[in-house]
Amino acid sequence: MKYDVQRIRAEFPSLSVTDQGTPRVYFDNPGGTQVAKRVMTRMMDYFTTMNTNHGGAFITSRRSDALLDEAHQAMADLVGATDPGEIVFGQNMTTLTLHISRSIGLTLKPGDEIVVTRMDHDANVSPWLLMARDHGLTVKWLDFSPETYQYDLSSLESVLSTKTKLVAVNYASNATGTVNDVQTITKMAHAVGALVYVDAVQLTPHFVTDVREIGCDFLACSAYKFYGPHQGLLWGRRSLLETLKPYKVRPADDAIPHAWETGTQSHEGMAGTLGAIEHMEWIGTEMGGGGASRRERIVSGFNAVATYERTLCARLISGLLNIQGVTVHGLTRDVDLSKRVPTVAITRKGVHPNKMAESLGNANIFVWDGNYYAIEVIERLGLTDKGGMLRIGLGQYNTADEVDAILNHLERKSVY
Repeated sequence: MKYDVQRIRAEFPSLSVTDQGTPRVYFDNPGGTQVAKRVMTRMMDYFTTMNTNHGGAFITSRRSDALLDEAHQAMADLVGATDPGEIVFGQNMTTLTLHISRSIGLTLKPGDEIVVTRMDHDANVSPWLLMARDHGLTVKWLDFSPETYQYDLSSLESVLSTKTKLVAVNYASNATGTVNDVQTITKMAHAVGALVYVDAVQLTPHFVTDVREIGCDFLACSAYKFYGPHQGLLWGRRSLLETLKPYKVRPADDAIPHAWETGTQSHEGMAGTLGAIEHMEWIGTEMGGGGASRRERIVSGFNAVATYERTLCARLISGLLNIQGVTVHGLTRDVDLSKRVPTVAITRKGVHPNKMAESLGNANIFVWDGNYYAIEVIERLGLTDKGGMLRIGLGQYNTADEVDAILNHLERKSVY
């Protein structure tokens, strides 16, 4: 079945909005995507027919609880888990990571070691640095090459030891777009007895996620990066979620996942997340290979999206490389496009990234500039004092015409 981007676009009401007749071009997707119709429908239905709290002996609460159970199961299907009890909903990935890092810290002692990376979003760095501060831990760093934009896994060997208790690593970079070999990193970490915490926020909107294949212990992502509402999600092994001690109020349920879902959750957000997953199922059914199970349909959907986005990304990178003074900070060769998400960061000689972003914004082309919380990446590339980078993030609803529009705009030096 052929990928039909116009049918995809018809599923996103915000794409029809114009400003003084000028369409909006959404290339700000790595910071948050637009929302699919099924998300809105699910959220509206929740507010209309079952808006109440958990555990009540009346119909709206029973309906609400049933929907929340379905949302947990759907999210388990999305990440390739078999146990919906291993899915924890929360405000966002940052909050969930800070939350569980406190509990992991209780199991550690002074002198234990953890590994964080120079490529991660700070949400997968600072929580662990704070944990290390509070418990007297030693922090080791996994670096990446500014030439290849990838980790040298032989350097991981040099920072791992029998004292290593946790490795926190990103699946894909929110700055350079690099997709990392988290499966190998997990095997190396487990070989010395360390837990592995994977930030999959930037990977999940673009490629199939499979926690069983990775073998990690925790994986976090965010629904608002895969066309859903502002909602964070964490998968954790049942054995760990049941043995770690969550910080919670006394009346809260001791069973997982509820023990980790502090306070009243965003039930409407969970309903919307279910809608976002149903949107991916729809793509899998209509434009992929389909499948008998929800997991199979999700996988089909992501495979269809990945194929389309790879072609679009190649078009963008090829055009950028032909613009004088532009440097693409990430993998650029055709052979490498399966090893990156379609998040493309650039600098231009003599032009501040914010000036480019403002110029594009005035043309209703939306992009991010600065460090986007990837402060270690920007520092490693020597761009902290130069305003960071301009980030162009493609998504399933972007078009070749939109890519050409941003390339044409960037080619016109006069606009700066």
